[in-house]
Amino acid sequence: MNDALSHDELRTLFLFERLTPEQLDWIASHGKVEALPEGSAIVREGEPATCFYVLLSGTLRMTRAVRGEEVEINRSSRRGVYFGAIQFFVDGEDDQRYGASAYAVTESSFFLLPADEFAERFRAWYPMPTHLLEGMLSGNRNTQLVIGQRERLLALGALSAGLTHELNNPAAAAVRATASLRERVAGMRHKLALLAQHDIEPGLLEKLIDAQERLVKRVAAAPRLGAMESADREDELIDWLDDHDVADGWDLAPILVPAGIAVADLDEINDAVGEAFLNAALRWLGYALETESLMGEIEDATARISHLLSAAKQYSQMDRAPYQWIDVHEGLDSTLVMLSGKIGSGIRVVKEYDRAAPAIPAYAGELNQVWTNLIDNAAAAMAGSGTLTVRTGSADDRLMVEIRDTGPGVAPENIERIFEPFFTTKPVGDGTGLGLDICWRIVVNRHHGDLRVESEPGDTRFQVFLPLDERPPSGGS
Repeated sequence: MNDALSHDELRTLFLFERLTPEQLDWIASHGKVEALPEGSAIVREGEPATCFYVLLSGTLRMTRAVRGEEVEINRSSRRGVYFGAIQFFVDGEDDQRYGASAYAVTESSFFLLPADEFAERFRAWYPMPTHLLEGMLSGNRNTQLVIGQRERLLALGALSAGLTHELNNPAAAAVRATASLRERVAGMRHKLALLAQHDIEPGLLEKLIDAQERLVKRVAAAPRLGAMESADREDELIDWLDDHDVADGWDLAPILVPAGIAVADLDEINDAVGEAFLNAALRWLGYALETESLMGEIEDATARISHLLSAAKQYSQMDRAPYQWIDVHEGLDSTLVMLSGKIGSGIRVVKEYDRAAPAIPAYAGELNQVWTNLIDNAAAAMAGSGTLTVRTGSADDRLMVEIRDTGPGVAPENIERIFEPFFTTKPVGDGTGLGLDICWRIVVNRHHGDLRVESEPGDTRFQVFLPLDERPPSGGS
């Protein structure tokens, strides 16, 4: 099929509806109609951009190569949409190439214009708009490049600082506990040597070791006591220790009480070893209990470090396929961990998760960018004090994720512009206006979802709606 289009047919395409008859004559005489069967490749990314395409009928999809994989960025069946050599008007760029590949999803037809000839004619028809478009294109490229790099560096710095801060606490705790553990083990060896020097009977030592093993096992299950209850039990043990001439009972009791040791346990040990060995035996038992407690601290610290590293791995999605079925709660949790330093201790985080919500097909790494921007904005709005609520649930045939803060809110006149590129409500220098634009493109264009905002002083909610069924992601950038 290689038919020309009439003036009336050209005017049904929004690109040409306001052209003059003379301009329509040129378009009609230089363009051609081409029909392609389902599944055909129309243009290939990286090939010379020779034609400007306008969709007449059917459905097309566009893809880009990302790390060796072909990722769909757009899909449309709207008559009049255009693609191909869309920067044909730029003068001085002879080696223009297609920025994406395009395929016919269904049997489709297209109107084609030769890029070189169309560019020459376009510059003749619209000399001033052509210069303005070239300037805007160049300016936007430079602006997005510089600001985008700056945004990524700032985001990486904030995430790194938060992760480093979170890792520092358990790492320092593990170091402290290890140093104390070395001292306690040395003390155990010393006390055991003292017991041996007093010619303790083997049977008596065996009873003592049995008592020690039994009491040490109770450390992990010992109930947490309040300050008053702990003080009362310590007083009871100190009195018992003083009555039995155990030196420095005030120093030993705080070790025994958290381990769940009561007066009855001390009586049992006394009966087992006798008054002669009681002091050394209790000191040895105290070192054993401290050793067990310190090993518990080290285990907790290293488990915390492992959890943080797991959260970082989950956040980065480095070891996973880009497009997959995901549980959004994993991404939300990992993002909260990564941003914990930015959130700070003055902001209370409330999670209202609907754990029954189903998994969704999505680009997990890109959704983590959305959660990062929304949570970071919420934390910034509250200026270190308030409540951050992260809520999930089902809404009709979609999954809803809501990020809510108790900050001052967004002014009504700014609500309509909040997702515009480069629009920001932050002071000059504090924001680039790209964060929410990125969120919009990822949620709406990329995942066929919806992004809404409701705001009043003390209650601002950003709601993300994502489809539950698998749809081809679109609208990359």
